[in-house]
Amino acid sequence: MSVILKVSPLAPKNFPNMYPIPGVRFATVNAGIKSGDGEDVTLIVLEAETVVAGLFTKSMTRSAPVIDCQNKIGMKIKNNGAAIIINAGNANAFTGRQGEIAVHEIIAALSKRVEVPVERIFSSSTGVIGEPLEYEKIINVLDYLVDSVHEAKIEDAARAIMTTDTFPKGSSVELSDEGAKIKISGIAKGSGMIRPDFATLLSFIFIDAKISQSSLNKMHSEAIKVSFEAITVDGDTSPNDSSLLVANGNLEKSV
Repeated sequence: MSVILKVSPLAPKNFPNMYPIPGVRFATVNAGIKSGDGEDVTLIVLEAETVVAGLFTKSMTRSAPVIDCQNKIGMKIKNNGAAIIINAGNANAFTGRQGEIAVHEIIAALSKRVEVPVERIFSSSTGVIGEPLEYEKIINVLDYLVDSVHEAKIEDAARAIMTTDTFPKGSSVELSDEGAKIKISGIAKGSGMIRPDFATLLSFIFIDAKISQSSLNKMHSEAIKVSFEAITVDGDTSPNDSSLLVANGNLEKSV
């Protein structure tokens, strides 16, 4: 694992304890996309009855994975299982048709392995802008990722999505709703190129409850306005901002 020499003074001493969300499993691997020896590809597998809401950069130069995700959010597909594939080290932005091909090839290959329709596979990329993504490297590690997914690996995922971050970011909480315990766990990355009009970052938040698509969209939008859209670091906008909010569909905990 790569060593971070300088850590932000705002960094917590330890990564927080995270509630596992049933039906949300993680795996990470070093595919050689990011410089150094740290893990740089993350797979998140989501069980059936999953609802996914997404908000993305408002940049006019959105990356290929952002455009693909935007086109899929809210689509009604019989198989409600889903998956998220994330790579660090290369943003797959300003890569034109080649960037679109990379997204298509990765998702098509993953779809066969997790038996989830391509319309229910979402991708995110972060890292260097303007360089073609060596997507074959990601396809080559998909079998390992699929075989390695586990609910307890959320901290590994928080570390694998980092680029210039100096520490992994995660948060988790348990709420009570009419006697039911609802768990929320999320991870994010972002250090530079952060400003309002959607603060530049990647975030993935998971809720152990059944929530309709329209309600989840509304919750996500309202939360983003007072959080990520209220942050600025350097006044720069990125083509890769993505925030996915996932409700895993626990029928015993409807919201």
